[in-house]
Amino acid sequence: MGFQQPVSRKERLLVAAPMHVEARLIESGAKRVFVHRTGMGPQRAMAAAQRLRQIGGGALVVVGFCGALETGMRPGEVIVADRVHTAADEGHEEVDLACAGADGVAAALGEAGLTVRLGQVVCVGRLALGDRRGQLLQSGAVAVDMESAWLADGAGPRPFGVVRVVLDTPERELLRPQMLPLALRAGAALRRTARALERAAAEQGVHTLFGAAGRAPGVSVP
Repeated sequence: MGFQQPVSRKERLLVAAPMHVEARLIESGAKRVFVHRTGMGPQRAMAAAQRLRQIGGGALVVVGFCGALETGMRPGEVIVADRVHTAADEGHEEVDLACAGADGVAAALGEAGLTVRLGQVVCVGRLALGDRRGQLLQSGAVAVDMESAWLADGAGPRPFGVVRVVLDTPERELLRPQMLPLALRAGAALRRTARALERAAAEQGVHTLFGAAGRAPGVSVP
């Protein structure tokens, strides 16, 4: 089996995980990837992107939790981004990029038994709660995070991807008592997602899985 063979440094995934808990869950599920904890928020993500350029790995993929924007989504659902962009109303420099290979990544995770959604991820500078979710939904995104668009520069010429697991939803927001069992569900899904990504990358090769280039034509990253 391809998964059992040694994976060269150039073919291993480099995973950017914003939070310590995310990094620990990913490491517990995937033993043959490089995991780099970046810190939360745009400023830490931009600083981490410079470091990520110097770290080995055949592709850079951001893996962690996200917030759902649509009602009816559930904690533990996996979002594979086909496009990542910054919120237009927060004063950030515009970042708007397509993630090559998103279809294949979503298919591989679905074959592993995960509930997967392909869609846009919008990136913001602070937690999106209450009415803010509805505003961000108007951008065409299905999920929100605070790092992915700013971490993209860390890929350099390598393929880039974003895989996020829904932690909270419009109906069940963070900091509410009923979130604990849902957070545990999301954590288990994140661990399974990391394991499935590792397996797919080992079997297919990172450049096949994530596409030959990290940025599709028409991408704008000032």
